Amino acid sequence: MQSYAFFLGCITPNRYPGVEQATKNVVERFGGKLLDMEGTSCCPAPGVFGSFHLPSWLAVAARNITIAEGMKTNITLTCNGCYASLQEANHLLKHDEKLKSQVNEVLSKVGRKYQGSVEVKHIISVLSEDVGLEAIKKEVKHPLKGVKVAVHYGCHFLKPSEVRMHGSTEKPTLLDELVRALGAESVDYREKIMCCGAGGGVRAGNPDVSLDMTLEKIENMIKAEADCVVTPCVFCHLQFDRGQVELSEKTGRKYGLPVVYVTQLVGLALGMTPDELGLRENEISTEPFLKKI
Repeated sequence: MQSYAFFLGCITPNRYPGVEQATKNVVERFGGKLLDMEGTSCCPAPGVFGSFHLPSWLAVAARNITIAEGMKTNITLTCNGCYASLQEANHLLKHDEKLKSQVNEVLSKVGRKYQGSVEVKHIISVLSEDVGLEAIKKEVKHPLKGVKVAVHYGCHFLKPSEVRMHGSTEKPTLLDELVRALGAESVDYREKIMCCGAGGGVRAGNPDVSLDMTLEKIENMIKAEADCVVTPCVFCHLQFDRGQVELSEKTGRKYGLPVVYVTQLVGLALGMTPDELGLRENEISTEPFLKKI
C-alpha cells in the first residue's frame, strides 16, 4: 500500500485529534503511511466561498494541492468538506486550461505552480479501493457481530455525482459494504441521505434550523435501534456529537447516541483499543457502544 499526503483540514486536528490518530493507525496496519503536509491552509470551505468568488476559492485549494505535488503523492483526508474543495478544484483545473492559467498566475506570486499531477482520495476510497474489502476482512480480529450501525454519508462525499463518482447518490452502498465487512449490521433508517444539518454555513448562520435537521436524523437512527452513528466526515461527526449536547440543552431530553468515525470503527474490528483510536474524546460518551462490542 502506498503513502498519502494527509490533509488534516481544520476540525480534525482542532476538535477531534482522535480521528487523526485512528486514521493513521489503520492505514499503517495495511502497510501505508500518512505523511504530514506542512504549510496547508483551510481547504477552503466548499459551497459558500466558491459561490462568491470561484477564482479565489480555486487558488487557495490549488495551493494546498501543490504541497502534495511537491511530495509526489496523492492526497487523502477525513472531512467531506475538504474532500469537496480539493477534489473538485483538482477536477476543474485538470479540465479547464483557462482556469488553470488564471490560478497559476496567482500562485506564481508565492512561488508555486499547479501541475495536476496528483489525485484527491477520500479515506473511504483508500479503504474500499486501495486496500480493498477482502483485505480488510482478512485482518479483522474482532468481528463487530451484533452491532447495529446507522451509516451517514454526508452531502459532499456523494455530490455532484459526475465529479465524485461514488455510485448512486440516492442509494449509496460504499460505506454500508465497509461496515458489513467488519461484521457489523448497517441498519436502514428514514432520511438516510439527508444532511446532518451543519453544511452550507447553516450551523453558523441558522443554528435552530441546523439543530432541527440533526434532531430528525438522530431520532430516525434511534428508531432504527442503532448502537452508533458512523460517518466519514469529521464535520458531520462534530454536528452529531456536539449537536446532541445542544439538542439536550434545547429540548430537555437527554440524547446520547455514540458517534464513531469510520476509521475508528475499522480500528476496533482490527483489534485496536479505544485509546489507540481516540474513542473517549467525544462529548457524547462512546462507552455504551464500546460495551456492546
